[in-house]
Amino acid sequence: MAPTWEPRHPHRAGASLLPVLLPLAILIMVAVSVGSWLQFSERRAIDTVHTVGSQAADRVDVKATVQHVDAAARELLLRVQVTPRGTFGEEDGTAPVGDLSLQTSLATLGDLEFEAHERLATTDAQVALTDGSISDYPFDTYETDIEFWAQLDGKEVPVRVLFSNNDTLFSISVAPAPSPQQAVLALELNRSGSLLVFAVFMMLVMWALAASVLVGAWYLTTRSQGLTWPALAWMAATLFALAAFRNTAPGSPPIGCVLDWFAFLWAETVIALCLIAVVITGVRTALRDDGTRPGQVR
Repeated sequence: MAPTWEPRHPHRAGASLLPVLLPLAILIMVAVSVGSWLQFSERRAIDTVHTVGSQAADRVDVKATVQHVDAAARELLLRVQVTPRGTFGEEDGTAPVGDLSLQTSLATLGDLEFEAHERLATTDAQVALTDGSISDYPFDTYETDIEFWAQLDGKEVPVRVLFSNNDTLFSISVAPAPSPQQAVLALELNRSGSLLVFAVFMMLVMWALAASVLVGAWYLTTRSQGLTWPALAWMAATLFALAAFRNTAPGSPPIGCVLDWFAFLWAETVIALCLIAVVITGVRTALRDDGTRPGQVR
């Protein structure tokens, strides 16, 4: 009697991949949603304009925008645009009716002077930062005060300041101190959320690479694999690639910061020791194999 063959059910690859693709799709959606929310929050913070000072019709408006924060030099670059309003200005506020002197706080390096009836130009001012140290990167925090008061022909006049931040590597918290004639702002500078996330990600990657090399070195040394050149090339490449990866940290942090002591220096040490251990073990294994190999007839 001839055997009967039962038809096989076709294998559905899509059904087997569904348990893998579904969590992956959910993970991607969550990651994109979180990233979009963080980007929107930072964009909104950059677009925010803080206003402090007098609201009188006759006043001097000062638009102060942070262009760059130099944490290593402990100063920030402030772009200042002055506009006299009401009876204090002429030609739609492009020139003062008298000699205008814009006095600043001690943290700002230099006062601003403008001649009467002369067109006002945008000016850059350096502001010194207090507290904090770049060695705390990426968790470093700085503080400073920005203060403006104006004199027109030697007479003090009301001032209003419109403050904003254009440096994407820092987020700035502003605490205004209202005053009838002056405009005072207390600033606290922290690394931006995107920079902080990237720096923490770098530290995790460094430790992950070091752990990978450590596991590979443990396998090679315990199995007496000898001199495995591809593995040695991978370890050496990781050792030097990690230094290049560290130099991509935004803000150019100096050697010896928190990033180094939390991850980079230790990861480099682990990889270097693993590489040395694999070489020593491999050489010993190779010499032992050469010693036990049967003699060859020359």
